[in-house]
Amino acid sequence: MKRATRQRSLLFAAVAVLLALALWQWQHDASRANGELTTLDPAAISHISLALPGAATLHYEKRGDGHWWRTDGTAHRAADDDRLRDLADIAGARVLGWRPLADFEPAKIGLAPPHATLTLDGQTLAFGINAVPGPQRYVRVGERVALVSARYMPRSPEIRTTELH
Repeated sequence: MKRATRQRSLLFAAVAVLLALALWQWQHDASRANGELTTLDPAAISHISLALPGAATLHYEKRGDGHWWRTDGTAHRAADDDRLRDLADIAGARVLGWRPLADFEPAKIGLAPPHATLTLDGQTLAFGINAVPGPQRYVRVGERVALVSARYMPRSPEIRTTELH
């Protein structure tokens, strides 16, 4: 066999081995993925309720015009569609880990009572305290508890924040 042919064969074999390893790693990572907080499509969510301690529960509905409307009492257009879109996007939050609710004492992780309760198209998410390992928060979804990034903690769309320029 010529030297050039042998080198090409070794190069193709090395590439094939690297591709096989990359495929294995991709499958391994996919099998360990924890998924998202819900199976809901955030863009398709049309009803949001948010309960925060010490405040009345806020109810919103996405109407045919694509805007969010507050439906507590007399319906009126919500002030900030982007804030409500942020609340809907919580449905697709990446989960860092799942555990059964039975593994916890709900009061110790801030779920009895929860620090916030977000209901998206009938799916209730109860938010607890920040977890010890880092900027992560406990979220009860049915009979399981998820650990998600703390940035997903819902906040009221009615409260304005000051932007720094």
